[in-house]
Amino acid sequence: MTAMCDVAFLLLSFFILATKFKPPEALSVTTPSSVSSKIAPDGNVVMVTMDRLGKVYFSISAKNTAEKETIIDQINTSKNLGLTDAEKKTFSNNAASYIGVPFSQVKSLLDRNPADLKGVVMAGIPTVDSTNNELRDWVAAAVAAFQGSKMNILVKGDDAATYPAFSGVIWAFKKNDQLKFQLITSPIPAPPGSELDKRQTREGNKVVD
Repeated sequence: MTAMCDVAFLLLSFFILATKFKPPEALSVTTPSSVSSKIAPDGNVVMVTMDRLGKVYFSISAKNTAEKETIIDQINTSKNLGLTDAEKKTFSNNAASYIGVPFSQVKSLLDRNPADLKGVVMAGIPTVDSTNNELRDWVAAAVAAFQGSKMNILVKGDDAATYPAFSGVIWAFKKNDQLKFQLITSPIPAPPGSELDKRQTREGNKVVD
């Protein structure tokens, strides 16, 4: 028994030290609930987030460093932002980086220390006015960067977000011929006795976070 206790504590210590905890999200929103149990992809992701005030943010999954470099290079050139190599690396190498400002503020945003970006209050990417929908340019740069590979577009909207912000996001997608995207929701169990509940029970497909 003594030997077994030693082994158990060694294993427990190993798993505690080796476990990687999920990092806190750079932008926290309260997503609406749904009974969907499909797990969102974590690679090749283009994420558009809307907070409760209707502010729109744009980000790329941390694994796609090369695509992020291509995107920020294209935006820098097309919008003549004058970004330095260090400022572009702040966007491409920072796993938690996201853009939530107009083009006129991108340079000043990326000039900050990457560790300070999490606490920055951003104005949001202009999307409500179709004559100045800057999200369209970010999506266009992403389409070019992911050319030849599958791009997963995810939309994560706060439950309190209003329709005008969402409408502007959809408009930006349509202008780039991106008509398929996935909505991120907070999963809840299917109503007992419903067809979805029966199917999940039959297939062992449980709702997960």
